[in-house]
Amino acid sequence: MKFNVIKPVKKLWNRYILMITFTIGFGSVFIIRAGLDYTSTDTFCESCHVHPQATKSWRFSTHYDTESGVVVHCVDCHLPPAGFEYLTEKAKSGARDVYGKLFKDISKINWEEKSKRENAVKFTFKTSCLHCHQNLFPRSLSKKGEDAHLHYEQRAEQLRCLNCHLEVGHYREKPVELTTIGVKDIQGHSVIYTKAAEVDSFKDFTETIPGTTISFEMIAIPGGTFSIGSPKLQSYREPDEGPQRMIKVNSFWIGKTEVSWDEYDAFYRQTAAEGRTEDQYAANQTMSKFDAVTGPTPPYGNPDQGWGKSGRPAITMTHYAATKYCEWLSKVTGKKYRLPTEAEWEYAARGKTEGPYFFTGNPEQYSKKNFWNRLFGADTSVINSYVIYDRNSQGKTHPQVAVRPNFYGLLHTLGNVKEFCLDWYAPDTYATYPETDVVVDPTGPKSGTEYVIRGGSYKSDAAAVRIADRNYTRHDAWMLTDPQMPKSLWWYSDNSDVGFRVVCEYEVID
Repeated sequence: MKFNVIKPVKKLWNRYILMITFTIGFGSVFIIRAGLDYTSTDTFCESCHVHPQATKSWRFSTHYDTESGVVVHCVDCHLPPAGFEYLTEKAKSGARDVYGKLFKDISKINWEEKSKRENAVKFTFKTSCLHCHQNLFPRSLSKKGEDAHLHYEQRAEQLRCLNCHLEVGHYREKPVELTTIGVKDIQGHSVIYTKAAEVDSFKDFTETIPGTTISFEMIAIPGGTFSIGSPKLQSYREPDEGPQRMIKVNSFWIGKTEVSWDEYDAFYRQTAAEGRTEDQYAANQTMSKFDAVTGPTPPYGNPDQGWGKSGRPAITMTHYAATKYCEWLSKVTGKKYRLPTEAEWEYAARGKTEGPYFFTGNPEQYSKKNFWNRLFGADTSVINSYVIYDRNSQGKTHPQVAVRPNFYGLLHTLGNVKEFCLDWYAPDTYATYPETDVVVDPTGPKSGTEYVIRGGSYKSDAAAVRIADRNYTRHDAWMLTDPQMPKSLWWYSDNSDVGFRVVCEYEVID
């Protein structure tokens, strides 16, 4: 009888192959899993993320020192909780971090700007937040928290957890409340003015706010005629900047700088009621229990964005709040203060010039929209000396003495913060003005839904800080995070680059 040894050998060989394959597969899974675990440790993350505040601020945060003793680690927030998305995002973030570690000068990265909400949302995941915080209405939640989470649930497609909880993963100092700032903290002295400035002729003057230590400069702008808007061939011109029309403005005074936090805090301290809510404000207004000029309710978030207030322009207030400030300033000084019209703003900003800027230069030389500027860089020394914009701002507002003035001596008409105007916005405003006649002191459309803002800001490209560039408020979008019902009349929850300067009316006495 013939014995076939091939089949047993083949069978045994297949078993060996299967065992080897299984071992390699199991070993590969083990190695991959071990690699994933190792590269997900906080220590590994710190090896690439060497910016000084990352680990320190995490260890001081509520996500590190939790009430339950559970430590929330880097990957718990900065990667999806599980699945294929976890692997793909881990690969993407790993490649990005390795590239930055090898090829970027980490010392030149503006980590403070990277920590802003608009940047932070790119590196955190809502699914990760909800993976841990599955119950948004725990018994320990405050009434304010309940309102906020209800607001979130109603707008879950638009809102992110970071809209309200930006600081939970990386600790930030709490802002100083507006009403806790003492008189001596404002300008470093305690001389309190007893009366407003007396003005008997049309010239520059320094306004003094009675009952405060605050003063600010007002510049006399002689009336004249100019061409509003931009010519058709100006680089980066937008359709709403034309057609150009001849405008005449009468003489007026305008603030040398935008209204500062020093000035706005004085308004807050004299008019606000600590702890008052929007619904209480509305009820009291109806019952006429407050003075004619009532100040802001407390801000929901951090109005100065953590940058400090000394010498910086006031931001995050609404157009309504800016007009109320002007009413209050008029009342306490006995003069007629208001926001500038769009025509007055452009006339003052131009300072008797006709180009895209009030200084020498073309937007093509400076703008990052120009491919060659992005590729080879650009000589921005001239614009940098006059304007705080995206190239030199470091992602935040600057004190109001950081640039050179225009012809009239005004600072920051371009850049730093955008500025509210009195006018309603319409894209065809100039087209409604007569083509042949000179229009005297126009005030824009009779009605509208948004207001004109001008001048560009610290976030703006050089193309958007041209004098003729027009912009407008986005009220609903800038109030998205605010969970209050009704929403604040006074503070934008989602805007940090709009402020305002004031105009004082000049009355000619015959």
